[in-house]
Amino acid sequence: MKNQSSVTEFMLVGLSSRPEHQMFLFMVFTFIYMAALAGNILTVTASSCLHTPMYFLLINLSLINILSISVSVPKMLHNLLEHRKTIAFLACIAQIYLFTWTLASEVLVLAAMAFDRYAAICHPLHYTLIMRKGVCVGLIAGTWTVGLANSVVHTGILLQLSFCCSNVINHFFCELPPVLKLSCSDTSLNKTLNFLADAVFGMGSCAITLMSYYFILRTILKIHSTEGKKKVFSTCSSQLIVVSLYFSTSIYSYIHPSSASSPDRDKLITVLYLVITPALSPIIYSLRNEEVKEALRKLINYDEDQRISLVYEENGTVSFTEGQAFS
Repeated sequence: MKNQSSVTEFMLVGLSSRPEHQMFLFMVFTFIYMAALAGNILTVTASSCLHTPMYFLLINLSLINILSISVSVPKMLHNLLEHRKTIAFLACIAQIYLFTWTLASEVLVLAAMAFDRYAAICHPLHYTLIMRKGVCVGLIAGTWTVGLANSVVHTGILLQLSFCCSNVINHFFCELPPVLKLSCSDTSLNKTLNFLADAVFGMGSCAITLMSYYFILRTILKIHSTEGKKKVFSTCSSQLIVVSLYFSTSIYSYIHPSSASSPDRDKLITVLYLVITPALSPIIYSLRNEEVKEALRKLINYDEDQRISLVYEENGTVSFTEGQAFS
């Protein structure tokens, strides 16, 4: 069945319909959005100088964070300043496509990062073999490809639906569950695929992540050095908090029954995994990491000409300074 929608645009209710709240929300989410962008861009910049599997995965996590938060928040900020909060039909579909892509990709990257930490802490002697370059590249390529395929399937099936009744989305951006509620077509296939995708990607990745951290914590308890145990546990516990926050909220959003749905609660939960988690990730994964902080200090203290400068030796040949970036 082809799409027979008479709807050309959707109305977004937003986080609050009260005019007195709009400017406050605009300022708060502008600050969070800029902080998330700055933190993730710094993470990508600093991690690109550190050539290990963990930072390769971290770069991809930050790229996903930048994409996911930029898909929805700028439009939300624009609507907070507008009296008429609308989004074109095709723009809404594009938002769903990109956000669904990043959502599946992020849970898979988080699982890969947890496995990387498991390999490094529980099997340090075999770490370089387990997480060799080919494996890392394959993991990331597979993550982006699977996320893309998942998004194509969901968006393609969504485009077969008709929207001929209400065009009011009780949300602050176009997310799949609230948009499906507006369709006057049978959405049972869409809901079934949503549930299956959430079970496979969300709960599957969550299980891998939690199992990895379980074995990590068990290994930590065997460390004799109190200082070493405290350091590793501090890092892993903070990462586990962010991972748990992201998985619990994102899985709930897509798997809870419609009868238990509350629009205001759903918006709050979406804010947690869409806006708050990307802002926290650079702090937890990067800015508390000594290697990343050292890389950032080098980037701040030396400009590009000083870091990658050509030095003419006495015999007239050319060599690079010690700080040259890997290419």
